[in-house]
Amino acid sequence: MPSTTSEQLKAEILRLTREYSELMHGANHPGAQRRDPFVPKATSVPYAGRVFDADEVTAAVATTLDFWLTLGPQGAAMEKELAGFLGVKHSLLVNSGSSANLVAFATLTSHKLPAKRRVMPGDEVITVAAGFPTTVAPILQCGAVPVFIDNDPVTGNACVDQLEGAFVEGKTKAVMMAHTLGNPFDLGAVLEFCRKHDLWLIEDNCDALGCTYSMPVERAKQLGFTENSPGIPPSDTHIIRYTGTWGDISTQSFYPPHHLTMGEGGAVNIVHRPPLKSYAESFRDWGRDCWCASGVDNTCGKRFQWQLGELPEGYDHKYIYSHLGYNLKPLDPQAAIGREQLKKLPAFITARKTNWEYLRAGLADLQEFFEFSLPTHATRWHHGGFNWDETGCQTDCSWFGFMLRVRPEAPFTHTSLGRHLDDKKIGNRMLFGGNLLRQPVFVQLRKDRPESFRVAAPLPGADSLMKSAIFLGTYPGLTVEMLDYEIETIRAFTRSHCA
Repeated sequence: MPSTTSEQLKAEILRLTREYSELMHGANHPGAQRRDPFVPKATSVPYAGRVFDADEVTAAVATTLDFWLTLGPQGAAMEKELAGFLGVKHSLLVNSGSSANLVAFATLTSHKLPAKRRVMPGDEVITVAAGFPTTVAPILQCGAVPVFIDNDPVTGNACVDQLEGAFVEGKTKAVMMAHTLGNPFDLGAVLEFCRKHDLWLIEDNCDALGCTYSMPVERAKQLGFTENSPGIPPSDTHIIRYTGTWGDISTQSFYPPHHLTMGEGGAVNIVHRPPLKSYAESFRDWGRDCWCASGVDNTCGKRFQWQLGELPEGYDHKYIYSHLGYNLKPLDPQAAIGREQLKKLPAFITARKTNWEYLRAGLADLQEFFEFSLPTHATRWHHGGFNWDETGCQTDCSWFGFMLRVRPEAPFTHTSLGRHLDDKKIGNRMLFGGNLLRQPVFVQLRKDRPESFRVAAPLPGADSLMKSAIFLGTYPGLTVEMLDYEIETIRAFTRSHCA
């Protein structure tokens, strides 16, 4: 009997892995028939979840069998593939979207940047009041001062007419904000503001992978953009690019609710300034000055010839540190999963758009109770499309969620609606932290260090979102039966309050 080779054994393990995944996880597979029928009130309808098939499971096992656990060849491949999909210079994988925001912001504090552009302790960064806390936390964690402007409740994004009022000459260094629930913020206005005042723009793209923003050609050229993102057909009238590719640096999250998943994970995208890659990499990788990949030595060819800081000449470059950094790398098996997810991303994006439109059409006649969201630059929804404002800019949303705002005059609150949906096993969420200034951490910070943040304008929009907004899922694992159940449950809830 011939002996079994390691390659044959691995192939058999992977064959069995695929068979196991089909057996145990078939209900999660895109387009798969559920093993058990959907039962209203009994089957949970999550607001988000993993959608995967045997490819992801097999890729993770294959990489684990090779036992290259720390970030390695799979990570390098995914970084290249993600950057290629978006059309950015570089993507760096990290262990979460929150870490991505931390690394992205820390990058702009590097002493290797020109002094005028470097974000120093006490410098100000404009952001928005309502959203997820780790969009704002890195500003404070790096010693800068977040300056809060209000949210437009219709889009969930920044009130861009407040940008100039928030700006302080010599203090403001950057703008950092998220594309709320997969709805791009007004990139035209924000970019013009940043260009005018020579400010950095960090796009928190964690909820918005696959969204596009289009701008009339002449306006885009004035801002330095001449090409569409990869894979987007050319247009004679507009430049169309993915969100996360308009600013200087952007971030992604690959936590399970997001557009693709690595379990935990995220990425920092270096859009068009290559030197930022080495600074971001340094903050991700302990603060080291060396740029060798893990397991690689002497990429620079002069490992023992550097003289930096007050170290002796020839000190091993692999142990020279230029920043106070972190260790925020993910694992290589996670990257293997992410690479398979990236192949499915176009279909995931389409499903999110379709599910949002299905919910919007199914609830369209409930305007007595709800105010519905609109994409940035849209003025009106109609079945199958939108009317757009006079700017000429448009957004195409890869929705993270479907947001409803309960009208103040409605005979119920968003809390009572959320509780009812939860009782019916329908997953729902409020708009993350709501007005972050109302959160205990900021209330305490106002007492302890009132100078640590600044509020540039009244925040009625952020308060409105906090008091009225709730969102349902749009993720690709939702079925028509689930969406119909959500719609009918909300309709029945409103009818019960009309008696």
